[in-house]
Amino acid sequence: MLGFDEVKYKEKMVRDMVRLVEIPSVIDKEEEGAPFGREIQKALEKAMEISKELGFKTYIDPDGYYGYAEIGEGEELFAVLGHLDVVPAGDPAQWETPPFEPEVRDGKVFGRGTQDDKGPMIAAMYGAKQLLDQGHKFSKRLRFIFGTDEETLWRGIEKYMKKEEVPDFGFTPDSVFPMIHGEKGLLQLYLRGEGARDFEVSGGSSFNALADQASIELKKSRWEDKGRLKNLDRVYETLKKENHQVKLEENRLTLYGKSAHSAKPEGGLNAINLLAKALEGSDFENSVLRFIKEKLGTSQYGEEIFGKLDDVSGPITINAGQISINEKGSEIALDVRIPVTVDKSLVEEKINEAATEYGLTVTEHDYLEAIYLSKDHPLILSLGEVYSKVTGEDAMPLTSGGATYARAMPNCVAFGAVLPGRQKTEHQPNEHIVLEDFMKVTTIYLNAIEKLTSGE
Repeated sequence: MLGFDEVKYKEKMVRDMVRLVEIPSVIDKEEEGAPFGREIQKALEKAMEISKELGFKTYIDPDGYYGYAEIGEGEELFAVLGHLDVVPAGDPAQWETPPFEPEVRDGKVFGRGTQDDKGPMIAAMYGAKQLLDQGHKFSKRLRFIFGTDEETLWRGIEKYMKKEEVPDFGFTPDSVFPMIHGEKGLLQLYLRGEGARDFEVSGGSSFNALADQASIELKKSRWEDKGRLKNLDRVYETLKKENHQVKLEENRLTLYGKSAHSAKPEGGLNAINLLAKALEGSDFENSVLRFIKEKLGTSQYGEEIFGKLDDVSGPITINAGQISINEKGSEIALDVRIPVTVDKSLVEEKINEAATEYGLTVTEHDYLEAIYLSKDHPLILSLGEVYSKVTGEDAMPLTSGGATYARAMPNCVAFGAVLPGRQKTEHQPNEHIVLEDFMKVTTIYLNAIEKLTSGE
């Protein structure tokens, strides 16, 4: 087993992670040469700059959809796939430090993207850098592929797969250890219905995150309606009695939840679901709100829609990630994680039946098929052997509701970067990576790359 040289590389690794994390690479409006906004393009260019400094050959798509860095020789191509875009930071008040001003404290680096996925990509790159410096003979080419809209529609990696050489095998450092050999299907939908004349509702920031806040605001024309304002007061008092974090500012009520990744909703609290429940019987009627309250409730498992749907990969989950209600119409963005053995058609049928009860239309936004590699697949065995040697722990493969770049190509799995027992802070306020873990993760990637690019 190879050891990682922390004395030589640690300070530089942290510096390079900070260089990426301080770029607020949230998807934005398209610009020439920057299809997902200028900040994501800056992050892509910075990743290429860092890669060159590490001694890798680089290529950036002239249209701005992807970039890659490569070392080694040989016919076979081994890839590490990661992404440079991040989800929005959410409410700044819930961060102890600004999300795009990385800070090192208490043995951790805080900032949006430290865990998902900029930090892990830097770890894998420095594992390869040490091998390069030590004269390791890469009998296979190693390519780091940088995607640009993984948190939304995967258009960057799709462009790569159409225009560039498809790797023979690889991993993505965008989940947990030991590894993920099965990922649920991902279905994203919009449900739309009638608008509301007297009030507006808004909340959430993305399909794949539980909403950390949701608000209802009475129209200015109704401020004089003391009955309506008293009704809002009653909602506020009820929520306070239930110990929810809530704020009332004259004609606007804001309810706060706790964000979490929609693939692992257990640690979160969806403010959209809570608000829909709180507004029950409060005179603020809307079909979308009724659907959320009656069909989703405060659960993330959709029992009222699907009954019980699960398999070896776990239960189905459904998340209302965004909501918008105004006089023009109403809309919710649903993120559904489908167990690997469950047919998409069954899920669609049940959602359509439920939506029809409330006069809602259903539009598909995105779909990614489930993936599953057997536990005796050569890639699974090789990565498991490395993980066990470095950590001394069992390498039993896991399944997940997450949607990673492992789906983008054949013979690819999610491999790290969160160690067992460590907190997953992706998509949450105060996202961070533990420096001690950062070093261990780099050691794992160093040995995995050495094994998978050797002449064995």
